[in-house]
Amino acid sequence: MQPPSPNPRRHDRRPLALLVQYRASVLEPFCAEYIVNLSPGGLFVRTDAPYPKGTLLTLQFPLKDGSRLIEGTGTVVHVVTPAEAAPSKPAGMGISFEDLDEESRALVVELWNRRGQRARP
Repeated sequence: MQPPSPNPRRHDRRPLALLVQYRASVLEPFCAEYIVNLSPGGLFVRTDAPYPKGTLLTLQFPLKDGSRLIEGTGTVVHVVTPAEAAPSKPAGMGISFEDLDEESRALVVELWNRRGQRARP
């Protein structure tokens, strides 16, 4: 019997309901869905139409007060299809941040710090 694999995440995920826009190509329009949770390393987006694992996405999400915009890129690293979804496990995709400017990364960390409660792993 093999020992359980270690959790690859460096940070815990914290719940956050915030609209994110994303697209895989400049030739397609942005999709808009809600973030389920966030960490300094990435986010999980609830969607019934997740992109395949390995897809590079352009991301944009404004703060709720509209004062600032977080922009960057991320790679789909985890997919939950609608067939695999359950009430405690929504359909969607986990996205690892690839390229965020310093201001956007600082805003992500600030949002994460404001959410003190740990989300379900």
